[in-house]
Amino acid sequence: MAGNNERGALFREILPHQHSRVTYAELLFDLVFVFAVTQISHTLLGRFTPLGALQTTLLFLAVWWVWVYTSWITNWLNPELTPVRVLLFLLMLGGLVLSTSIPKAFESRGLWFAVAYAGMQVGRTIFLLVSTPPGRTLARMNAVRILVWLSMSAVFWIAGGFAQGYPRLVLWSVALGIEYLSPAVRFWIPKYGASSVADWVVEGGHMAERCAGFIIIALGESIVVIGATFADLAWTRDTVVAFMSAFIGALAMWWIYFHKGAEAGSEQISNSAEPGRLARLAYTYLHLLIVAGIILSAVANELVLTHPADHSDPKTVLCAIGGPLLFLLGTILFKHSIRGWLQPSHGAGIVALGVLAFFASALSPLLLSVLTTAIMIVVAAWESISLKSGAAGPPRSQEA
Repeated sequence: MAGNNERGALFREILPHQHSRVTYAELLFDLVFVFAVTQISHTLLGRFTPLGALQTTLLFLAVWWVWVYTSWITNWLNPELTPVRVLLFLLMLGGLVLSTSIPKAFESRGLWFAVAYAGMQVGRTIFLLVSTPPGRTLARMNAVRILVWLSMSAVFWIAGGFAQGYPRLVLWSVALGIEYLSPAVRFWIPKYGASSVADWVVEGGHMAERCAGFIIIALGESIVVIGATFADLAWTRDTVVAFMSAFIGALAMWWIYFHKGAEAGSEQISNSAEPGRLARLAYTYLHLLIVAGIILSAVANELVLTHPADHSDPKTVLCAIGGPLLFLLGTILFKHSIRGWLQPSHGAGIVALGVLAFFASALSPLLLSVLTTAIMIVVAAWESISLKSGAAGPPRSQEA
């Protein structure tokens, strides 16, 4: 996505085998998305119907996309410089409006959500274009391409904000489809054509650290839900066991992602001959599944904590099984993209969760939570032991 190696006034200097640290301004920006993730999980919990789940999924996809695009921009531009820092602060304001609009985005605050989202996407890209020196031809061409695609989707976002009910859902789905398709077709537009992946200069270690930070945000929100819900309950045997199961399950997710995967991803993308291609697949797309799994697990934790001994209804089963399943699916694909082979422990965990799904409705929410947590612990332990022994799989022999 970024251009050639000629240094621009606001651009980071990307040097071979050197890792640019995540700045404090970027970390401050990320705090807005702690709130956004909380809003997503609470919205899903409050309207867990097929339509509500579809609407919440759309909102989650939008939140992730606006965050990951900002991560690409701050991978190219230097947030230590005042103009870029001011850009991040303005994007924080837009992110707060976006986040506060989420619960009523398909009701009274649709236009607010649409304007905030489109303004962040288009405004940030205009800033990139204006900040790119004329001599950085490839970077300017790519900024133009991105701006054209985001401006096209913005029309559908704003139109959806004015619409009501089903038309809003359709228009916003079209807008998201445009945006999610654009990197896959390398932002092709008439006259300019498509960008080359080789042009997408990216500081791999920084991108890996930024996405790992979002995983921490999602896991942190999950732990906040566990603590806040448990604090308001009577501390019976069932609620204490449910609390411990939810907490240990969150730790298992952390272990599965961070023990080896995050570090391996950072190393692989930093040494890749085509870091842009790997960043597009592993971090822009595949991390979606990982974050979605954590959010769905957070919803399951709240359901189990409040009704540990009740009958496991379809909502509880879908969240308790679907959350870990999405997480393992995302991590196995992510690790495949950086290692070149499928992690057997993750595959076994996915199969075990699929088998558990057949019996889940006959189990109490508490027992269901304990069993899913046990599966995640086995996956984490299996992977750790296999990687330590060197028996997990062959070394990756080619670039992503």
